[in-house]
Amino acid sequence: ALPRRLVERTAFDLGVSVADARDTLDGDGFEVGLNLVDGSGAARPGTDWAPGGGLEPCLPPRRVSTEWADAAWIDASEPAPASRAVAAILERSLAGTPPTRDEVEVLFAARGDDVTAIADAADRLRQERVGDTVTYVINRNINYTNLCYFRCGFCAFSKGPRSLNLRGEPYLMGLDEIVDLATEAVDKGATEVTLQGGIHPDFTGNFYVDVVRALKEVHPDLHLHGFTPLEVWQGAETLGTTVPAFLEELRDAGLGSLPGTAAEILDDDVRLHLCPDKIRSAQWASVMRTAHGLGLGSTATVMFGHIDGPASWANHVEVIRRVQADTGGFTEFVPLPFVHMGSPIWLRGQSRPGPTWDEVVLMHAVPRLAFDGLIANIQASWVKLGVTGGQRLLDAGCNDFGGTLMGEIITRSAGAAQAQEMTPVEFEDAIRGVGRRPAQRTTRYLSL
Repeated sequence: ALPRRLVERTAFDLGVSVADARDTLDGDGFEVGLNLVDGSGAARPGTDWAPGGGLEPCLPPRRVSTEWADAAWIDASEPAPASRAVAAILERSLAGTPPTRDEVEVLFAARGDDVTAIADAADRLRQERVGDTVTYVINRNINYTNLCYFRCGFCAFSKGPRSLNLRGEPYLMGLDEIVDLATEAVDKGATEVTLQGGIHPDFTGNFYVDVVRALKEVHPDLHLHGFTPLEVWQGAETLGTTVPAFLEELRDAGLGSLPGTAAEILDDDVRLHLCPDKIRSAQWASVMRTAHGLGLGSTATVMFGHIDGPASWANHVEVIRRVQADTGGFTEFVPLPFVHMGSPIWLRGQSRPGPTWDEVVLMHAVPRLAFDGLIANIQASWVKLGVTGGQRLLDAGCNDFGGTLMGEIITRSAGAAQAQEMTPVEFEDAIRGVGRRPAQRTTRYLSL
């Protein structure tokens, strides 16, 4: 008899890790292989969809999974029940026992109808925990420089290839320009500005403090969400001070919270090839623990779909879960699908072309189950996935649509087609369009 679950494979064995493929295949073979497979080593669905590509995912009407493209899959009246192992994990999760680290890995490796079952369970838990309200924030990204001396393989913002005409000329904003952009955002109703950029070779920690002070002098009520753990670590080091002392200085100057970016994947075996000169996972977690202890909240993120997979995703979730259990400082979890088109690591033939749609669904649904009782808010990134993609994820455990993101350029630098500013009216129309209630929020998830 045929097995209950069929998995399409390539010429490569299922489950072959990126590390094993890197050690075994020559350059051309490694590149071809990575472009054929998903994070579990199975064949990618035969569609042109990719995060940032501007296409809507071609979803069957009764499923969130695009595992197969044939009529029998698309037109089936009902998805099949979940496999026994997945069903048992979901039953325990819905009864109040979140999945263990190893069970999280099992869920991340799910396929086909198991993906639909996981999304359904996450949606049920979302409804029980936070109801049908979908929140958003009016904010602006201020990316103060695209010059950076770190060599992150995924980043097309600071080192994007000129042949794609994405990055433009190197720049560094002055304090007056940063304040002017914030003023423009406030005039449009923004309650938050997000401060991120490259690590300029001339930066010391004083730059970050000066930015915060300049903004607070003009806009004392504006929430400043800025500076990743990498920037905090580098800022403290350049001033010859400690991370706690530097974070205290930023807080006292008016910084409100930290973005969770620079996390990428909190698995150092992956980071060694993805961002080799960046801080390690333990350093990222240490900065976040310190920030939370000083009253600075933060987001938690994951950037996935490159040289990672279920095991590294489970490790990432476990790091965040342990920090949150101790500090309670993460306000939300934000999955960021890898936009590959302009990224150096993909152009060198050393990464996959972003996650599959099923992997995107799992990266939103599984954390809803894993973070139950710890992190209440799961965000769908319309910037990476488009409005329609974001709407579909509201049925997979998500309750937040992110920010209006005036001035977003980092995702566009990687080649994304969707990364344009949305207005509050567009947000609310999109949320109501799937039968949910929109609500504007602050950075700390207070209603407005």
